[in-house]
Amino acid sequence: MENKDWSTFSHAEPVLAVQDITATIAYWQQVLCFPRKWTAGEPPYHGAVSRDGAFIQFTRDAELAASSKGNSIWIRVQRINTLYAQHRERGAEIVGPLKNMPYGFAEYTVRELNGYYISFAAPVSDREKGTQAMPDSIEIVPRIPAAHEYQNLKKSVGWSLPDNMERLGSQLAAATFGVVAEHKQTGEVVGYALLTSDGLGFYYVRDVIVHPDWQGKRIGTGLMLVLSGWIDANLPDSSLVALITGENVEPFYQQFGFEKAFSMIKMRRHNRDTM
Repeated sequence: MENKDWSTFSHAEPVLAVQDITATIAYWQQVLCFPRKWTAGEPPYHGAVSRDGAFIQFTRDAELAASSKGNSIWIRVQRINTLYAQHRERGAEIVGPLKNMPYGFAEYTVRELNGYYISFAAPVSDREKGTQAMPDSIEIVPRIPAAHEYQNLKKSVGWSLPDNMERLGSQLAAATFGVVAEHKQTGEVVGYALLTSDGLGFYYVRDVIVHPDWQGKRIGTGLMLVLSGWIDANLPDSSLVALITGENVEPFYQQFGFEKAFSMIKMRRHNRDTM
């Protein structure tokens, strides 16, 4: 029989003692890929970072921080191969490389800025799903697609083309950043992603497309890794980067730091009927 007096738990947030809140949060954002933060006080005496369902708090206590080095946190993740590659690229101190453990999880351990050990883990079955590498014949190139490349890929996935095709070239040229997946031998573009901006701090990831013949080969992951790396290296603090996607592919974008948000949209459609 259900006990109506039971409480419902949401999640747990470990609190780590550190010497410098600002430096710690910067490290967790830039190296460990936790995009969201909050702080209290000036200078901060408390703060936190988060990513998806993982939340870590920090409190400024130099004495406790000195005696707490070596304590550990275990974080369960999705797409562990991609996260492991990102942490290696960003210079995280990996003290335990990614490997399958006897208890059924793939796991690796990072020693973070303050000396805490952070283990990231996923079921071995999840790791094995992501072992396929992008084909050697494909190269990810930072550039904006040409108008004909844009049109061809839009058509290949059944997406509508812009109403004013004459302006397409100038509209593409106005994009903030672009990345394409090229076939090394033929030069064919089999995928692309674009980043646009209103020039006032809002950025939009749009048209992440891979040709149907090349889907399922980690080309989309390659495109987003380069695009996300450019965003992290070039956009100013407090920039808002958005994208619109279906629920079935939300986990794909979450591995690059995107989170669910509440929003509303309105689609402007021309009335083509004559009266």
